[in-house]
Amino acid sequence: MSAVRITGGKVLDPANGEVGVARDVFIVDGRIASSDLADSATETIDAKGGIVMAGAIDIHSHIAGGKSNIARLLMVEEQRAIREPAGQFCACGGGLSTMTAHATGCRYVEMGYTAVFEPAVVAANARHMHVEMGDIPFLDTGGYLVLGNDDFLLDLIASGAGQQAVNDYVAWMLAATKCMAIKIVNPGGINAFKFNSRWMQLDEANPHYEITPRKILTTLIKAVTELGLAHPIHLHGCNLGVPGNEDTTLETIAATEGMPLHMTHVQFHSYGTEGDRKFSSGAVKIAEAVNKNPNISIDVGQIMFGQTVTASADLMSQHRNRGIATPKRWIGMDIEMDAACGIVPFAYKDKSFVNALQWAIGLELFLLVEDPWRIFLTTDHPNGAPFTTYPHLIRLLMDKPFRDEQFAKLPKSARKHSILGELKREYTLEEIAIVTRAAPAKILGFTDRGHLGAGAVGDVVIYRDDPDREAMFSRADYVLKDGQVVVKDGEIVGLTYGKTHSVAPDYDKSMDVKLDRWFDEAMGFKAKTFKLADHEIREGAGTVVHATARSA
Repeated sequence: MSAVRITGGKVLDPANGEVGVARDVFIVDGRIASSDLADSATETIDAKGGIVMAGAIDIHSHIAGGKSNIARLLMVEEQRAIREPAGQFCACGGGLSTMTAHATGCRYVEMGYTAVFEPAVVAANARHMHVEMGDIPFLDTGGYLVLGNDDFLLDLIASGAGQQAVNDYVAWMLAATKCMAIKIVNPGGINAFKFNSRWMQLDEANPHYEITPRKILTTLIKAVTELGLAHPIHLHGCNLGVPGNEDTTLETIAATEGMPLHMTHVQFHSYGTEGDRKFSSGAVKIAEAVNKNPNISIDVGQIMFGQTVTASADLMSQHRNRGIATPKRWIGMDIEMDAACGIVPFAYKDKSFVNALQWAIGLELFLLVEDPWRIFLTTDHPNGAPFTTYPHLIRLLMDKPFRDEQFAKLPKSARKHSILGELKREYTLEEIAIVTRAAPAKILGFTDRGHLGAGAVGDVVIYRDDPDREAMFSRADYVLKDGQVVVKDGEIVGLTYGKTHSVAPDYDKSMDVKLDRWFDEAMGFKAKTFKLADHEIREGAGTVVHATARSA
């Protein structure tokens, strides 16, 4: 039996109502235990003056797969310029927005993260995606399967096959790709792009299938709900980055009619057309709608100033943005009958009116959405900024004088279009623990992560209680993964790997016959080749298959 006792710290565990509670935390055989099971602890960690939290969870970060590798190739100079920090435990490689898989795990765990989820797994690329996620150390991982532009699904909906057939197809695809949730990217829009459409409104019919994004969205929301998946549809909506898309976002919220929906990187979907430059903040309207609709949750996709690379399945948007690439290069590709991918390097500049206002819009959303359980801390890594900017973002949320100081540096033209300077709210440590730990665990359906109650996994972080919150969250004093110390005094001291999370809802086996025929006739290879086997994910006990209402 292995047993660790963490003593002297203040426990911050919002999921269990503990805010600054002085108590010991015991980890026995990799899980949080009550004190009577850990009297003979083999290791004691002195957390005096520290804050003890569960491991952080990122619900939306592009960390693996084809788009990540293409971005690395496109931005090879970044790999050369940004080397790994000196004195590292392992030779994990460099990069920032394009860092290696191994470096991704190292940089995340140094900040106290122990689980990160890839939000865009294209079905045809799922095998590669899982292999690369398996190479990321320290982190639990899992993927959200991209549907909503795949021809089989669109044909099911357009032909009137019915909700049950859609449900069975979604369940089959989740089981085949070993993903844990469903992501929609620009519903119907990527497919419409293949037929030369360049814009897609919520109620605009696909030029080929003659169905609307609204129909695709509501059909898949019903499928996910009826299958009993914990995480609601993870939606990248229509018209990303387009001035005036605040109306599309509001229409999308109304279209749910109370059904659960998670809207991702909402900063990019909160733009108005007011002012002399026809670009303004829609954050007030969007936040008001979120506050009034408890079925809606969002992550922000905060931008930060500096060089990054944008990587998205939304080829329609990336094609539109290719002219503002920095440096001047881009890659777009179509994945036939499945999805697409567009890579556009980009530098967000604090002297740019548009970029400065985007920065302010993201912070406005964070400060105006009232319920911290329904908003999540993200930069849509690497699209808004690398995830390594999270500590700076946390300081912006917690420190109004610092936020005001940064806001004052922006162009006056941008500041006059934002109410950021008027917002007095400062996030508390409890709220930071909610948006980075307790709330992500809840929306993903995890009962044994994101908290420090008995039975939870031993993913525990100790931070120095530093008034400089950016310094505090940049490097944890200690990180334990499944009870094993992997970070000590801010440095990586051990190597371990996390688990892959997935679901496997049951489905009518007649779907096997239909998809066997589809793969033979339309795809040119066998459905059995498309399906991932258990051994292709992680070896041993490295997988967690979550139950659903229709689990086999």
